Amino acid sequence: MDNYSINKRLEAKDSLIKLKDEQIKALEDALKVKDEQIETLEKTLRTKDDGTKTLEKTIKLKEQEIQKLNSAAIDPSIIKEKDEAISQLQKELEILNEELTKADEDLESLELENEKLRKVETSSTDVKIIDFTKMQVPKSEILKKMRDILENAISNVTIVVPSIEDLQELYLYELRSSVSMNIACSINPGVEEHSELLDEFESLDNISLRNYVRRDRFVLTRDGEEVLLAVIGNTEDNNLVVHTKDPKHIRLLNSLATESWIQSRKI
Repeated sequence: MDNYSINKRLEAKDSLIKLKDEQIKALEDALKVKDEQIETLEKTLRTKDDGTKTLEKTIKLKEQEIQKLNSAAIDPSIIKEKDEAISQLQKELEILNEELTKADEDLESLELENEKLRKVETSSTDVKIIDFTKMQVPKSEILKKMRDILENAISNVTIVVPSIEDLQELYLYELRSSVSMNIACSINPGVEEHSELLDEFESLDNISLRNYVRRDRFVLTRDGEEVLLAVIGNTEDNNLVVHTKDPKHIRLLNSLATESWIQSRKI
């Protein structure tokens, strides 16, 4: 094997390692969010616990008040008044007991949720390689991210989408006229909608369109500083998406954008 082939394979391995580092970073960010959720739950649990203690103290005071009324020497003329007071206190005690029961149920529910989050956190830390086989990332999210990236375009972009119809979701008319756009997508001039869109886009001096029939990817490169690549899977939303600003990632992924442009046909 010659040095060129070895270097290419080393670069590919280096890119895979960088991709895994980015995936691990994403997992660490997700774990940080989980930690914040757990901290919030723990604060809620402490609040519930304080409320429970307050209710228990109130119930104890009410019980003492009832006992005091029952044990005190009562004049026959005020027996009715005492009975009414005891009855009222017993009602209040029943309400407080119901609130205490509800607080216990809430506390138990929060503890279960806390335990569930901790289990998720533990299992997440065991993941080293993400399996993208059944990853669900809809096309709408990919196009939305492409729009966000295009807002920062300064001089040139390369765009690859499955169909010319998808270009309508990128709001290309809003880009400044100084941005040069090379676009590869599936175009069927025999379809009226495609023909009309082709006329519209070709009327812009800063757009070059080519017909790329494979419909297998979304690609956006911006000013050599940012790349988004989405490989289309077996189902509509099964898309493997990579977004990076790392120069080494860009150097490798740029070849996929260039490949699409070279393999596409002039119209």
